[in-house]
Amino acid sequence: MMPAGWLESPLATIQGSYNWKTMIEYLYLGRVGYDEGLRLQAEIAALRLENRVENVLLLLEHPPVLTLGRNAKRANILASDEMLTRRGVTIHEINRGGDVTYHGPGQLVGYPIFDLRSLRNPIGGRMGPVDFVRLMEEALVRLCAGFGVRAGRVAGLTGVWCGDGGEGGPERKIGAIGIHVAHGITSHGFAFNVTTDLKDFSLIIPCGIPDHAVTSLERELERAPRPKELPGLEAVAHEAARQFGIVFGAQVLAVESLAALRAQAAADTPREFPAEDTPLSFPPEVERLRGSGDRPVKA
Repeated sequence: MMPAGWLESPLATIQGSYNWKTMIEYLYLGRVGYDEGLRLQAEIAALRLENRVENVLLLLEHPPVLTLGRNAKRANILASDEMLTRRGVTIHEINRGGDVTYHGPGQLVGYPIFDLRSLRNPIGGRMGPVDFVRLMEEALVRLCAGFGVRAGRVAGLTGVWCGDGGEGGPERKIGAIGIHVAHGITSHGFAFNVTTDLKDFSLIIPCGIPDHAVTSLERELERAPRPKELPGLEAVAHEAARQFGIVFGAQVLAVESLAALRAQAAADTPREFPAEDTPLSFPPEVERLRGSGDRPVKA
């Protein structure tokens, strides 16, 4: 039985219903500056909009940065601007859902640049943003399970959580999720704490939730009765990509480099979608880099 407040996993409804015509190409990029991460999302989103690449999952880590989503309150940043400057932490206001989030070394960040029209929800219909977020959560829950760490979803709270809210205290957030969807194309994604220095979360009220702590895979393994050895961030990234393939029912292909992805895109002929599909537009981050605007579509 699941703990009170936890939600049942959707995985049982999708196992055995894989569509191997769907593909996820993923790249592990190591440490990337946040501005560069936005630029890469813009570039790949443009290629996806032209149907020159498959669904792409970027996996990386960032230097210390705070990001403010559409619903963020500046008051949830507890540190002064002077303190953030001394610690080398930058702030970015972005167009994903959610409140304030911290990114830093030891945290696996995933940016899925997916076309929702290429995916189906667990009951076979076209996938919507909420379905997409739920399956992202499921992939991270399974990622935790692979290391012997029990995690789940909490009713009313987006993300991935450890603990059951019982005698051990409130659930601890190990994975934050915030996406943006513009006419079918997703951007932004998840932040999963692997060996993240949890003291850095004292700079903020994480995700605007003051009564829940944050945790990491490293910290949870210390609690596990039979802890598994924690590999490096790149190995965790590869396992995360594998779990995305399982949960989204797709083939997963590791791409050697951005240059290889760009070469593939240059060689591909754009593919046509059925006429019934909705025309696409760029996410605002893409539009700002291209020099035009777009109205956001909330996730």
